[in-house]
Amino acid sequence: MGHGDEIVIADGNFPCHTVSQNVVRADGLTGTEILKAIMELMPLDSYSEQQVFLMEVVPGDNYKPEIWNDYKEILQSSGEPFSIGYIERFAFYERAKKSYAVIATGEEALYANIILKKGVVK
Repeated sequence: MGHGDEIVIADGNFPCHTVSQNVVRADGLTGTEILKAIMELMPLDSYSEQQVFLMEVVPGDNYKPEIWNDYKEILQSSGEPFSIGYIERFAFYERAKKSYAVIATGEEALYANIILKKGVVK
């Protein structure tokens, strides 16, 4: 991955192979486990307005994604400055098609899909 490339951490319901030719299988791991591991190695893009993107809850769906709080805690503890953008479901899929890779996790939480924009390694 280079500066500005994006990587998707996908939950167990995400259509990984439909949106990407480059799918990394991590079925036995959760989204939070993968996010922690990535944040130890990959800086976020400080030149972008937003470095992290979450899939918006579909209008009419009253589900509250508790995993978002877990993701925010992991991001905050990484020390990397970040801003989160929220993307409509089908727009999220389209953006994922342009990502460097999709990591297919076994995450069972709904709306647990997250995109990270890579920064410069120093």
